[in-house]
Formats: sequence, C-alpha cells, structure tokens
Amino acid sequence: MAALLELDDVRARYGPVQALHGVSLSVDEGKIVALLGANGAGKTTTLRAISNTVRREGGIRFAGKAVGGGGPDDVARLGIAHVPEGRGTFAELTVWENLRLGAYTRRGPIKDDFARVTDYFPWIEERKNQQAGTLSGGEQQMLALARAFMQRPRLLLLDEPSLGLAPRLVTEIFRIIKDLNEEGLTVLVVEQNAHIALQLAQTAYVLEVGRVALSGPSAELQEHESIRRSYLGY
Repeated sequence: MAALLELDDVRARYGPVQALHGVSLSVDEGKIVALLGANGAGKTTTLRAISNTVRREGGIRFAGKAVGGGGPDDVARLGIAHVPEGRGTFAELTVWENLRLGAYTRRGPIKDDFARVTDYFPWIEERKNQQAGTLSGGEQQMLALARAFMQRPRLLLLDEPSLGLAPRLVTEIFRIIKDLNEEGLTVLVVEQNAHIALQLAQTAYVLEVGRVALSGPSAELQEHESIRRSYLGY
C-alpha cells in the first residue's frame, strides 16, 4: 500500500532548543499510525511540523507531493486536518460557528457535512447555538473532532485526544475514530495511553528525545520488552 504521508529526516527547534533530530516515518493510506513516547519526546512537535505550525527542515511529502513551507491553511487545503492538544475550540463562538470554521478551506454548501457530523455526535444538532466555552471537556474534544471532519480531510492528525477525559468518553471517541478509519480516513495519532493507542493503530513509532527509537506493527510492539516496561506497565 502506498504511503500517504512521508517524513524524511525532519528537524525542528524552538529557539535554541532542538526538538526533532531527524524524524523519518511513513503513514500508509487508510491506516491508523500511533506516535508514542514520554513527555518532551517530540510527538507534538512532529504533528506541528507536518501542519507547518513550527519551523522545520527536512522533507515532508503528502500524496506524493512535497509539502512546502507555507502556512497551516495551505496544509489544510491539501487535505490534512490537525486537532491539537487541548482541543483548541473557539470558546466565544457557538458550536455551529466552530463547525463552519472547520470548513473554511472548502467551497460549496456544507449541509451534507453537518448532517454527517451529527450522525456521529447527535447532541450537536440540538446544541448548535450554544457557546462552545460552556461545553464540558469531553464535549469540547468531540467538537474539535467534528470541526476537523467538516474539512473532509484525507489525513487526520490527533494530539492526545484522550487527555483529561473520563474512560467512557475515551472509549467513545476512539470508537468514532475507528469508524472513520474504516470509511477510509487515514489517522496519525499522538497518545499517552499506550494501551488504547496500540489497540487502535496498525503501526506505531516510539520517539525518544526527538528521534525514532522503535517502530513496527502495533501487535509486535506490544510484546517488545522496553514497550511493556515503559508504557504498558508489565
């Protein structure tokens, strides 16, 4: 299967601090790939490098074409949606206004997209005029996902979707991600919960201090001694 996304020796820094030291990875179309690692390993920076929200060097290719150094909106127009850590909803805007912003890179009516979103998140229909900042943490995470879906992406970048959520909501969100993947959406997910990430993804990469330390099929990594000790707790 052809790679939809390829990173080749990607480096990034924040001022004098080097965050990525040559990360290379690939994400096959139609697959879910997980990025694992401790805090500060470079997971979030890898997603930011892809979406051009941090200055970077090295090669990034999407759908066979080089991703240039334009702004995040240019990356979004390629078909890459980024849901950052902390949800990133616009608290002062309504649910509906947040969703409309998700479709800003597209032309044409969004009625069908809104209907599809409410199939996954039925509560949105009745609360579309509610201010986003008054939603619960779990609802805001779902809204962030729904806003990304409005973009009709080919690739979804997810940064810590389970952060701060109750186990029931985590299960629901990952069920939706799996359903979307089965419909053809490709996903690159950063997730601290290695158990759920390795169960969800077909392939995983482990980052350590800005470098890829391990990679392979998720089933194999679950049996790797260092993964079991460091991330799975047995």
